[in-house]
Amino acid sequence: MGRRTGPLRKFLYTVVFLIVLAAAVLFALRIYAEELTEIALVPDEDFVAVAPIDPGEYRDPAMWFSRPGMPQADDPARWQPADMVIEDLSGPMVEPSPPPSPAPSAARPEAASAPRYAVFFVHPTSYLERTNWNAPLAHEESQRRARLMVRGMASPFNGASEIWAPRYRQATFGAFLTDAPQAQMALDAAYADIEQAFAFFVAEIDPDMPIVLAGHSQGALHITRLLRDHVIGTPLQDRLAMVYPIGWPISVEHDLPALGLPACTAPDQGACIVSWASFSEPSDPGQFLRRYAAIPGEDGQARGASPILCVNPLSGTLGGEAAMTANLGTLVPDDALTTGELVAGAVPARCDPASGLLLIGDPPELGQYVLPGGNYHVYDIPLFWRNLQADVTRRVEAWTSRRS
Repeated sequence: MGRRTGPLRKFLYTVVFLIVLAAAVLFALRIYAEELTEIALVPDEDFVAVAPIDPGEYRDPAMWFSRPGMPQADDPARWQPADMVIEDLSGPMVEPSPPPSPAPSAARPEAASAPRYAVFFVHPTSYLERTNWNAPLAHEESQRRARLMVRGMASPFNGASEIWAPRYRQATFGAFLTDAPQAQMALDAAYADIEQAFAFFVAEIDPDMPIVLAGHSQGALHITRLLRDHVIGTPLQDRLAMVYPIGWPISVEHDLPALGLPACTAPDQGACIVSWASFSEPSDPGQFLRRYAAIPGEDGQARGASPILCVNPLSGTLGGEAAMTANLGTLVPDDALTTGELVAGAVPARCDPASGLLLIGDPPELGQYVLPGGNYHVYDIPLFWRNLQADVTRRVEAWTSRRS
C-alpha cells in the first residue's frame, strides 16, 4: 500500500494545486478585469497621425457601405430579415401587437404616402486590433465586421428614400478603455473622416429632403459631434427630422443641453433625440458606468452618476416601461451574423430611473457577443429592430406633417 499511496498523494496534491490555481485566476479576472482588458486591447504604440481624406474621395462609391445607386443585393442597409416568428425567447408563446406592414425594399421607396427623407448612418467600432489607433481602410476583417453591422443596424431605416453609410478610419476598440491622450487623437481622426463624408452627403442629396442622423456606439458619438458642430444653428437644422445616437451614453444633465435638441418625450415627436443602452437583469454595469463617469460631459463637467438618456424603444417615450407584448420584432442573428429572423415579443424594456440604463429582463439568447455584466450593447438595435423601423417612419411623418 505504501508504494501506491505516494503517487496517489501526488496526484491529489496536483488536483488541489490546479483547483487553487484556477480559483486564483478567476479571482484575478474578477478583480483586475478592466486592467487585463486594457492590456489586451489598448495599443501600446505611439499615435501616428493619419493623412486627411481628400473631400473628393467620397465621390468614390467604394468609400461607402451604403449609398444610392448601389445594386440592392450589394447594399447591406437594404437587407431585410426573414419572416416574423411569434415566440418569446425566454418563455412561453405570447400574443404581440400586430407588426406594421414591411417597408418597401427598393432602393428608393415609391409609396405615395411615405415622406421622402435621407439617412446618414455611422457604423460602430469593428476594429479590435492594438497595432494601430485607427483602422486602415484596407483592414479586411474590420471592414467585413462593419458591413455586417450596417446590415443589422442600418436596415431598420430601410423606409428612407436614401441611406448613406460611409467607410471611415475608425478608432480602435481599445481607445474607449483608456484615458490616454492618444485615444482622443484617434477619435478626432475618425471624426475628421466622418465630417468629410457628411459634407459630401449634404452636397449630394436633394436640398429640400429631410435628414435623419443615426449611428451606434462610436458611430453615435460621431453623430452627436456632427449635430453640435455642423447642424445646430445652421440652415441644416431646419431639415433635421430626427437623431438616433443609439448605444452611446448621453448624460441628461451634462450632454443633452449642449446638443441643441430635446429628448423625445412622445412617440410622434420629431426633431428630437432617441438613445438607449441595453442591459439584461440582473446585471453588473459597473465597468460601463465607471467609463461613462470618467468621460467629461459636453459642458466640460464630470458626468458622475447623472442619469443616462433613455428613450424607451417600445413606447417611444422618455423613460417608463413597456411589456414584451409591445415588442414588434427582435432581430435574432444566426451564428455567423450573416442573416437572421424577427421574433416578436422577445423582450420588454424598462428605463431605470436612477441610472438611465434600459433593462430588458431575463437575458435572451441572441449569440456570443453579449458583453460582461449583462451588457447587450452589440444588440441595442437588433433587440428592437421592428419597433425602430416603425419609430423612424412615424416620427418623420409627424415632423413632415407639422412642417407642411
